[in-house]
Formats: sequence, C-alpha cells, structure tokens
Amino acid sequence: MPDLALIARALSHPARLDILRTLGANGTCHCADVVDALPLAQSTVSQHLRVLREAGLICGTTDGPRSCYCLDADALADARAALGSFFDALAVPEPCCG
Repeated sequence: MPDLALIARALSHPARLDILRTLGANGTCHCADVVDALPLAQSTVSQHLRVLREAGLICGTTDGPRSCYCLDADALADARAALGSFFDALAVPEPCCG
C-alpha cells in the first residue's frame, strides 16, 4: 500500500498539480519543457519534480544534463485506490455542529 501521507504531501501544492497535468497532457517531458509550461524558475520546478518522484507518482531518467519525466501509471492507480479506500473507510457520524 502506498504511503498516503507522502502522496498527500505531494498533491498538496498547486505547482505539483500543474506538473502532473502537464505530464499527463504531454506523456513525457524534459525538465525544460515543464519549466516552459509553468511560471516557475527551473530550480523550483526541479524541487517539485523531486517531491513527486519521491512520492512515486512520476518516473524519471537522466541523459547527461537532460532529465525526462513521465507519470507512473501503476503508482497513480495505486494512489487512487489507496485514497479512495481511505475516504471510504471514514465513518460519517450525524452532524455534530449546527
């Protein structure tokens, strides 16, 4: 089972959501392509890519100075299932306020 806290942290920043959308729309992207698609500095994008990679949501390869990233379909499916299971398991009591 994936680490839900790690996934939630990775998904908690709007820039990381934009990176996931960019990768989803383009299939694969070099870091420079992601930088071009977002209004962020290269170092900031690299930092966000690192968080997404550590959470297992994206894969990456390095070829010299160029890094290429893509979504990890299996990891995203596992994350979707784990998040769904988490929310499905929450019991919703009668409203306690108002």
